[in-house]
Order: sequence, then structure tokens, then C-alpha cells
Amino acid sequence: MKRLCDYISEYMGVLVLLVAAVSLWFPASFAWVDTWTINPLLGVIMFGMGLTLSPKDFRIVLSRPKDILIGCLAQFTVMPLLALALTWVFSLPQELALGVILVGCCPGGTASNVITYLAKGDLALSVGMTATSTLLAPVLTPLLVWIMAGTMVEVDTLGMLLSIVYVVIAPIVIGLLCQRFLPRLTQAVVPYLPAFSSLTIALAVGIIVAHNADRLLVGGLLVILVVILHNLCGLGLGYLIGRLLGLSEPKKRAISIEVGMQNSGLASSLATLHFAAYPLATIPGAIFSVWHNLSGALAARLFTRLHHDL
Repeated sequence: MKRLCDYISEYMGVLVLLVAAVSLWFPASFAWVDTWTINPLLGVIMFGMGLTLSPKDFRIVLSRPKDILIGCLAQFTVMPLLALALTWVFSLPQELALGVILVGCCPGGTASNVITYLAKGDLALSVGMTATSTLLAPVLTPLLVWIMAGTMVEVDTLGMLLSIVYVVIAPIVIGLLCQRFLPRLTQAVVPYLPAFSSLTIALAVGIIVAHNADRLLVGGLLVILVVILHNLCGLGLGYLIGRLLGLSEPKKRAISIEVGMQNSGLASSLATLHFAAYPLATIPGAIFSVWHNLSGALAARLFTRLHHDL
């Protein structure tokens, strides 16, 4: 069973791509599941994250504040600014531009820790960055969306803040409490969480893609290009920032992956909850969910190969 779970988590990118392809060409396979389930699914993933976090993951914020500060500044500047620049360069329609900006303003993705581990990066820094950016998200994500998209659409910043608290922060806190008061149960399930999270992410992607299949098939090529560029530029600039600051190779890899991999499920969730009048806004998050798992896996292989060459 453990070997199967390891296999699922290792090939998460392939799994997500397969589910996305099936839901795109055969929407009925996932369209029967309503979009309201995206929030509970995201909550389950965040709950799993809470189960895997430990006090030492938060202590890194105090013991290595410089590294965490560099990483979080990069996280909440590089990706939002890249999103804004790409929507302007490619003259994206308002709805798609909103979706790209939502992705750019979200915290680091939950899969980034697995990818950093596979890439021989600084795993402690990666976990610390994910935890910190996630805790900052209720304030920074609505604020950044309002700054960058407020002229295009009406942004309910308070509503977004509360949504992130309910969908992201509360499940993490519950996971931490379970870890504190039910340690044996937590230790028993933690080895299987990466595979469970991979399956949950794949299901969420399948639901989002299935409900937007027609729109994706008609006008998806341009937004796919923008999403790919957004992710690749984030990975590249994250690594470059670490290099310019003279950080060690493991730290550069961790920051690269943390910056480039976004919590795109949260972006799609926020689009569904707060921008229902703009249904296309969910699409960039769905595409990013598929693509960044693939690019992350490829980046991990590239970094590992470089590690062996060194």
C-alpha cells in the first residue's frame, strides 16, 4: 500500500494531466460533481497540510527570518507582477486576466514541498515559506487582487479574506490540533497524505476543467500559453533572486519552486465564490493546477541531474 502511495505522489503531474485530459474530452466524467465541492476539497488538502506541519516548521521563521523574508517577498511580488505584465502583453480578455491575477496573488502551492524534496532543495525553507505565505494569504491575497484587478471588477476584499480563513486557515488549525491531541492517529495517516493530496488535487482539477470544457476548447490556447509563461518565469526568477543574493544551491532551488508553484486551487475557488459573474476566471487556475505539477516534476528532475553532475 505504501509503495502504491509513493508511486501516486511521485507521478502526481502525470495523474493530474490524465484527469484533466479525460475531463476535457469527456466532461460528463466529472461534470456530475458540482463546483461547490471545490472548497471542501481544498479544505481537505489544507487539513492534510496541518497534519504534516510541526512546531519546528514554524520555528524556522524565527531561526531563519532572512531566508523566509526573502522567499515571501519574492512570492508576493514576482508572481503578481508577472501576472499583471502577461495580461497586458497578451491583451487578455477581462475574465481571463482576472483569473491569471488571482493565481499570481495566491500563496505557495501545497505540492511545492514534495517537489523541493525531490529536487534536493532546502526542504525546511520550503515548508517554512509555504506555511508563512499561507498564513499571510488572508490579508495579502485580497489586497493584491484589489490593487491589480480593482479597476477591472469589483473586489470584495473582506469576503475573500473570510473565504481564505474558512477554506485554508481553519483546516490547517484543525490539522494542527489533531496532531497535538491525536498523535498516534496522525502518525499513522501522515505517510499516506502525499498520495491522498495528489488524488484530491486531481479530482478538483477534473471538476473545474469539466465545468469549463467548452470554453477551454474554444479559447484555451492563449491562456495556456500565458499560464505556462507565468509558471516558468516564476521558477526562473525565483532561482535568479537566490543567485543574485548569493544563497546556497538548496536554498535557490527551494525559492525557485516556492515562487513558481502557486496554490492555484485556491485561485479557482476564489473565482467561483467571488467572481461568479466572470466564469472564465476559473480557467487559469485549472490550467495552472495541471501545468505546474508537470513543470515542477520536470524541474525536480533537472535539479537532481545537476546535483549528480556537481
